[in-house]
Amino acid sequence: MLSLNFYKTLLIVGISLFFNMSHASDIAKEKRWADQVVDSIMVGDAEWLQAGKQKFLSIYAENNTEKAQGAVILVHGTGVHPNWADVIYPLRTQLPDFGWQTLSIQMPVLPNEASHKDYAPLYDEVPPRFRAAIDFLKKKGMANIVIVAHSQGAAMSAYYMAKREKHDINAFVAIGMSGESPEDERMDVLSSLKKINIPVLDLYGEQDLEQVISAAKDKKNTAKKAGNKYYTQVKVAGANHFFVGKEDALVKRVRSWLARYAAGLEIKK
Repeated sequence: MLSLNFYKTLLIVGISLFFNMSHASDIAKEKRWADQVVDSIMVGDAEWLQAGKQKFLSIYAENNTEKAQGAVILVHGTGVHPNWADVIYPLRTQLPDFGWQTLSIQMPVLPNEASHKDYAPLYDEVPPRFRAAIDFLKKKGMANIVIVAHSQGAAMSAYYMAKREKHDINAFVAIGMSGESPEDERMDVLSSLKKINIPVLDLYGEQDLEQVISAAKDKKNTAKKAGNKYYTQVKVAGANHFFVGKEDALVKRVRSWLARYAAGLEIKK
């Protein structure tokens, strides 16, 4: 007969496994997204990158010009995928026409019912995915690499850049990035902005989410106090959080800013 201690041990192990699983990306959901996305790709190619033991989907598109200006790592928002129709797809498919190779990467996700704060532990999974993306682009001959990210993907990107003294990223476009006081320091955008000294375009819509609009002044003041003279904040008239119906304005704003601050350049950090 099995002892009471044995059952206690099983219970502890089970609880531990559940806890660890609940604090990691939903791999089954990532696979479901990948199964849907890969067959629907019309521009670019699916590439599987390796972050530690985990493979994750990315979509790579070559530039359509004679000379590449650099490469853009595209980062989607909460719970979606690297071919998401809003924000990501228009940038992913149109920036190559202006000299930018694009690599849109799958970020860690949780089940649909997860709240914003539930994502905090997943921020620890972010740096390995960025390093895998950067290594992939460097193997393609790209030395000038920038990040263009949306919503919580922008917060994750800011966390990555603030955490590492050297990150091989020359510019950062944050689209619809909030800045409210989070319950977890990993999600603290204002704290991250204090440590980012590369060119930053902080882009948001006139009809964006309340937490994005209300944080605009704090983000601008934080970057100014941090001495980032390359920080620019732009509000797009008529745009909502997902830039629905404003895709052309979104692409134009991003490409024109990249052309001015990051095209073909190795910016000293």
